[in-house]
Amino acid sequence: MQQLVQLIGIARLAAEGTLLSEKRRVEYRTLPTRKWLNRCHSRRVPFDWSINPYRGCEYGCKYCYARFTHEFLERRDPESFEREIYAKEWDALAFQQELKAVKPEHVIGIGTATDPYQPAERKFLLTRQVLEALRNVQGVSIFLTTKSNLVSRDAALLCTLSRRNELRVTVTVTTMNRELARVTEPFAPRPDLRIKAVAELAAAGVSVGVIASPVLPLLTDSEENLESIARAAKDAGADQFGANALFLQPSAQRVFFPFLAENFPQYLKRYQASFAAGAYLRGPYPERLRTLVNDIRQRVGIPLRDMERNALPKPPGAQLLLF
Repeated sequence: MQQLVQLIGIARLAAEGTLLSEKRRVEYRTLPTRKWLNRCHSRRVPFDWSINPYRGCEYGCKYCYARFTHEFLERRDPESFEREIYAKEWDALAFQQELKAVKPEHVIGIGTATDPYQPAERKFLLTRQVLEALRNVQGVSIFLTTKSNLVSRDAALLCTLSRRNELRVTVTVTTMNRELARVTEPFAPRPDLRIKAVAELAAAGVSVGVIASPVLPLLTDSEENLESIARAAKDAGADQFGANALFLQPSAQRVFFPFLAENFPQYLKRYQASFAAGAYLRGPYPERLRTLVNDIRQRVGIPLRDMERNALPKPPGAQLLLF
């Protein structure tokens, strides 16, 4: 007789959630949530607190590092991350109680694991409700990261938050090439739509930057590609630009390597060799990338991202990149 596995923790909460709606390739479920604010203790992240209104992300980016988070829900198929989207149950009063732990000068990161403006946000408005609740805090830093042009919908609210806090939006654009973006980020908004959102935020007075991360070796790491993003960002009114090299955890490798085999088979062995010892990479390649990005910034006239100024080194034991 097959032994039943007793679910615990967040996996049990996910199993208790109910189906909200579904469409062709995605289903939305509720996720009972004990808390919305997650305390960050790792020295590798520049936040004191993180907020992710959703678990899972339907953009289907082939390189996504956050796929492993669905393993905590006992979802072992890495593609379940983009097909089963969990909307956390919102309790405004409970969230206000949580906010009492946030002190002046603390840093809150929104969208650190899943995109806060993915299509689910149009249905459930969780990110907007979080931002509205944050109007009660002051003297903190709020950093929001997204790949979606939907963020410009909340430009006025973001401006309101910035009057009492440091607030910055970062929009991710890994390439301006529509065709390449379509295969690497198949369900994300087009790059030009994201740049348009940057312009709309900047025009509204929101401090907004662009990040070209992750940079995919041999695919998006050319000087031409990175400079085209930086110039589009500058022209749109972005006041910061940054880029970091790809890292691939095992769950991400299980999606990214088959993607390479199908679309860029000439690069597969080089990637496999480079990531054979782990997810993080250091050595000549990342150093060359940092130099290239700095040169581009100087030519374009766009500053370094705030968070990169205080970036910590990668963990020890990271291997040399073989590209």
